[in-house]
Amino acid sequence: MTIMTWVFFVGGLVILILGAEWLVRGASRLAAKVGISPLVIGLTVVAFGTSSPEMAVSVQSSLAGQSDIAVGNVVGSNIFNVLFILGLSAIIAPLIVQQQLIRLDVPIMIGLSFLMYFMSLDGVIGRFEGILLFGGIIAYTVFLIMQSRKENKIVEDEYAQEYAAKNESGWKPWVINLGLVVIGLALLVQGSNWLVESAITIARSLGLSELIIGLTIIAAGTSMPEVATSVMAAIKGERDIAVGNVVGSNIFNILSVLGLTALVAPNGIPVSAAAEAFDIPVMVAVAVMTLPIFFTNNLIERWEGWLFLFYYVAYTAYLILDATQHDALPLLNNVLIFGIIPITVLTLGILFATDFTRQRKAKA
Repeated sequence: MTIMTWVFFVGGLVILILGAEWLVRGASRLAAKVGISPLVIGLTVVAFGTSSPEMAVSVQSSLAGQSDIAVGNVVGSNIFNVLFILGLSAIIAPLIVQQQLIRLDVPIMIGLSFLMYFMSLDGVIGRFEGILLFGGIIAYTVFLIMQSRKENKIVEDEYAQEYAAKNESGWKPWVINLGLVVIGLALLVQGSNWLVESAITIARSLGLSELIIGLTIIAAGTSMPEVATSVMAAIKGERDIAVGNVVGSNIFNILSVLGLTALVAPNGIPVSAAAEAFDIPVMVAVAVMTLPIFFTNNLIERWEGWLFLFYYVAYTAYLILDATQHDALPLLNNVLIFGIIPITVLTLGILFATDFTRQRKAKA
């Protein structure tokens, strides 16, 4: 492995992030100019745009025959989005969770996580399953647009502040924004190419599997647009956007990224035994974990943000220790399985039950 491998890896990440940023900026401005509401832009155009790096990398790696990177990227991104991005955003400012997320979007995210697990049990996510998933994203997008008409004014104002049309007239803004979309797409293609090729070289030289690289470095790198969107939203006080961006991105990753990747792959996406046995169940567990946390007081508090971050560090540490067969692996296993995880489940269960009882009494 040469220094140029790392140059191409970092360059690929930078180009991917720039491509996603320019794509989102151009597409959202064009959408605003043709009269699409800021709320719909935030829920659809921006959600697709921030997931575009995952899409580019997974499709590119699948076509190159590197299915572990394709699967690891989707699974790792979904884990990273919840544990790292929501964790960091909640530490910056406690995040308000809208009832629609709890009643609808989070259950959809959980259901899709289970669906991905069941689809992977036979060792491959085939083209027919890809068609089902990609059809799901079309139906989900149409539903979001219809549902956006029922949103309250507070949510609408929050999205309008971020995605409303700018007062620009003439043909120049149209040309500039179309140019941003075209250049953004081109950068996504080139960046994904560099990133996948260099990641394969790095994985082989370090003795790590392509799955580990996909679950960690690539997943974190392709999620940088979500990091920027959610963290900036938390700083600005746009806390609906911070949470909705993560949940929406996870739904888009399974339906659109995984769906399209399985659709274009010659023989579907093979799923390794390691991903099926450990990483996909972790993704499911993380999705399930959000429900009691979101439900309690409709708020993600700072201590819960720290809890999310801790679990992301623990998950990453487990992957590294397992890959290197480090002597500390059994100790980490025992601490998590017999200590921290049961305490977390018990604490969240008590908080969920207490808040559920309180809400029932308030309604009665």
